[in-house]
Amino acid sequence: MKIIISGSLGNIGKPLTAKLVQAGHDVTVITSSTAKKEAIETLGAKAAIGSVSDSAFLTEALKSADALFAMTPPNLGGQNVIANTAEAGRAFAKAISETNIKRVVMLSSIGADLPTGNGPIAGLYQIEKIYNELPVSITFLRAGYFYTNFYNDVPMIQGAGIMGGNFPLDVKIPLVHPEDIAQAVSEELIKTPSEKNIRYIISDVRTPGDIAAVLGTAIAKPNLPWVEFTDEQSLEGMKQAGIPEEIAALYTEMGTGLRNGKIAEDFLKSNLSVDGKTKLEDFAKEFAGKF
Repeated sequence: MKIIISGSLGNIGKPLTAKLVQAGHDVTVITSSTAKKEAIETLGAKAAIGSVSDSAFLTEALKSADALFAMTPPNLGGQNVIANTAEAGRAFAKAISETNIKRVVMLSSIGADLPTGNGPIAGLYQIEKIYNELPVSITFLRAGYFYTNFYNDVPMIQGAGIMGGNFPLDVKIPLVHPEDIAQAVSEELIKTPSEKNIRYIISDVRTPGDIAAVLGTAIAKPNLPWVEFTDEQSLEGMKQAGIPEEIAALYTEMGTGLRNGKIAEDFLKSNLSVDGKTKLEDFAKEFAGKF
């Protein structure tokens, strides 16, 4: 199959590209960085350099392809994030509609069933609605909260001896490892369901209390606590760390959605399976190696 991968060689794109090339597929990786061209070609794929917001570029990249992994950057543009994310979705939709591509796997998220109250995920809600109008076989792959987000807690652990966020230590959070996402994408790309469908990709379901305890043990800090911040504290902390105010506000809102259970509700109430192989204890070893 001729497969187009967006998302460059990030935590998902790199292992996904390697899997697909190894399986014998003709893979093209979309990247906005010319510096990634050599690394893409080293993996045995081709590079298509351009913007995922440019529908003309995307149309050219998708010509004669059989399948597409559509991924939009989470903080597209730094300002007007939701609008920019949705606009990238429209660019993809235009390119999909103007080519003969038959199979699309879109990276979405838990909480994408909600139009608001989910922070940056609201952009993915809008893209799901846009793609739903396309006469194409599409899987909306709703991923859990990335394990790799916890690397952002390293300065807090080192400086204050705590982990924390604006959600409590006992709330259930569906988690996912990027490599489990890559595996799920590789499986879905070669399927041809007749209708659009939703698949959740979750590696584990744990509480922040579990997360702090397991990661703390892995880094020889077995009593590492999880501290719940107020929304105001969370917002100000991110701003002080140099995160733009709009993005900080969106991530604060996402924390609120985790706290009230709305973001995880659709997955948890559906009693769906946990497909990912990487459990929290597995990720803890990676975390310790980079701590």
